Amino acid sequence: MDYRADIGVFGGSGFYSFLDNVEEIELETPYGKTSDKIALATIGDKKVAFLPRHGRKHEFPPHLIPFKANLYAMKMLGVKCIIAPTASGSLQADIKPGDFVVCDQFVDRTWGRPDTYFEGPEVKHISPAEPYDESLRELAVKTCEQLGITVHSKGTVVVIQGPRFSTKAESRWFSKMGWEVINMTQYPECMLAKELNIPYANIALITDFDAGLEGHADIKPVTEEEVYRVFSENNEKVKKVIYTMIENIKL
Repeated sequence: MDYRADIGVFGGSGFYSFLDNVEEIELETPYGKTSDKIALATIGDKKVAFLPRHGRKHEFPPHLIPFKANLYAMKMLGVKCIIAPTASGSLQADIKPGDFVVCDQFVDRTWGRPDTYFEGPEVKHISPAEPYDESLRELAVKTCEQLGITVHSKGTVVVIQGPRFSTKAESRWFSKMGWEVINMTQYPECMLAKELNIPYANIALITDFDAGLEGHADIKPVTEEEVYRVFSENNEKVKKVIYTMIENIKL
């Protein structure tokens, strides 16, 4: 059967259940298997494909996620755009747990991840100057504002290798550089989407303050339990934003 979808959604930590009345499929890509089965469902007049990037049992740590297979599967389904929520940390005091950040830039601090489809004989050099799709970003910001969710309309996400969190020294460095968000999965996910010409937007749900913030003794370093707790508390907000975006996306 020739499966198709209009919009792709990647789920992050704590965001494994998104769609109801789904048909689950497995796709074998030229780059191996995806993180999990892909759930297909209909929202309004649009077909949506949802894939938990870590696997629904969180069996893939950030550095071992099969990013190339995941993105290529979305390409095989014919999606016109991808919405990618992530659990993320804040590097700045004015961006608080429970806030959303619609990122506009990234800084890559990962290593060794397969991060391009152009490994020969075809070679291309893709510019990541504007890594995120501006129209999708604008829709995400507008949707959050309409739903009364505190949103920051731009932010640079520094992508660390994981699965460990940052040391205080690393976190201090990132904060002093002026970067706003820290995450483990935005690279190479967003760049692989760009290589495949799929418009892509990230919505970062802030769950913590990373290793704490200098000058804020009351802010404690992040724990895995705290990330899941805050994401769980805000899961319905994330779903509402994505549902509303899907309804309003013009294909």
